[in-house]
Amino acid sequence: MNVLIVYAHPEPKSLNGALKDFAVQRLEAAGHEVQVSDLYAMRWKAPLDAGDSTVAPIGQHFHPSLDSKHAFENGLQTADIAAEQAKLQWADAVILQFPLWWFSMPAILKGWVERVYAYGFAYGVGEHSDTHWGDRYGEGTLAGKRAMLIVTTGGWESHYGPRGINGPIDDVLFPIQHGILHYPGFDVLPPFVTHRAGRMDDARFAQTTLALGDRLDTLFTIDPIPFRQQNAGDYEIPALTLRAEIAPDKSGFAAHIA
Repeated sequence: MNVLIVYAHPEPKSLNGALKDFAVQRLEAAGHEVQVSDLYAMRWKAPLDAGDSTVAPIGQHFHPSLDSKHAFENGLQTADIAAEQAKLQWADAVILQFPLWWFSMPAILKGWVERVYAYGFAYGVGEHSDTHWGDRYGEGTLAGKRAMLIVTTGGWESHYGPRGINGPIDDVLFPIQHGILHYPGFDVLPPFVTHRAGRMDDARFAQTTLALGDRLDTLFTIDPIPFRQQNAGDYEIPALTLRAEIAPDKSGFAAHIA
């Protein structure tokens, strides 16, 4: 199978760097083809702007979504964007690996999403009607592929527990897993999270890689997070709210997991 790792950490000798190298070795040893987009090493341009098209804006001023759509549909995207889209189309599974900085992904990785997820590629696809509101949240260009996060945090595991001060880790990662990954169609696997990244010794690193190896070995067999599909009947369209009889005792993020 084909696996793409989109990696975002500025220091190759960091814990993230070591885990990325381990993941590549483990996946290749299992017979998978692996590509790595090392965003810092690539000097990836993070800001989405008019320079993402090889022609001037189509209107009187730059319109991020419409100019993105025009560039994608007419083969006018810059080469770096088109290359990453080709990697996504090639991949059977995608791993986003990053340190959790200020409760989200590093800016360079967010910029990769904003530029690569062009209008017509990752969003703005499918019909919009009274019964179907676009191909998204379980449908879309990347449907049928798997995705997983490999994340490190500086805080303790308890800080991200059910009653932890930082909020449950599943809630913290929900915008990434449900929004960035499930939205364009990925089957999203439970994340692999390593806490207290700054307090890693040799013994704990060995335990961490052992656990990561087990997760990578099940990359194509483990059950994904059961996010609800938008157009499968659970949501009223076009309001896009859960039907009254669906998870009536739940609200917030938890309501959108079956």
